[in-house]
Amino acid sequence: QVQLVESGGGLVQPGGSLRLSCAASGRRLDLYSVGWFRQAPGKEREGVLCLSSGPSSADYANSIKGRFTASRDNDKNTVYLQINDLKPEDTGVYYCGVVAMKLTDPGCYSYGYDDWGRGTQVTVSS
Repeated sequence: QVQLVESGGGLVQPGGSLRLSCAASGRRLDLYSVGWFRQAPGKEREGVLCLSSGPSSADYANSIKGRFTASRDNDKNTVYLQINDLKPEDTGVYYCGVVAMKLTDPGCYSYGYDDWGRGTQVTVSS
């Protein structure tokens, strides 16, 4: 079974940047769709940016377009989420999720992902 560990969150001022990491063990991520999701207090978990098992990625939240990018480092078995120009509404716990089956692409809907990390807190405040 795969284990996922997110890191890189913190307290940043509006306009700042963060790079979140999702390190996997127990399974290679190369051929699996991996997604970044976030959950603000009192809200449901929402898809932010998801990487399919193929070369494309899926932006889910319109509010993040142009500010968030995701990438894989297959050598490190890690997926990253670069967040620029952070806004207070980006505050929340950020999770990574991975599907259980190779070469399946559920888009950026949390119900399509099977294994999750515990999340990393991102707080944007002046």
